[in-house]
Amino acid sequence: MARPALVVEVADSSLALDRTHKGSFYARARLSEYWIVNLADRVLEVYRDPGPDAGAPYGWAYRVVLTLGRDEHVVPLAAPSARILVADLLP
Repeated sequence: MARPALVVEVADSSLALDRTHKGSFYARARLSEYWIVNLADRVLEVYRDPGPDAGAPYGWAYRVVLTLGRDEHVVPLAAPSARILVADLLP
């Protein structure tokens, strides 16, 4: 069965749900990386390194969280030679 290398959510009003419930669900599925294009704050939230967390809704959470501004670059774990400008992900 194929697994996604990266899940990207675009969030404005669903931001809290995407951070907590969806993030915990994706971490439990052991997806190595999860991004939220945060439209409210115009940043990219990068979640990495899933692991057990008894306080998370699905018992797992991401242990590394990065918040990148529009002028910063992100390098996906699945494509280390790619550099993406955060501004290119924002409307």
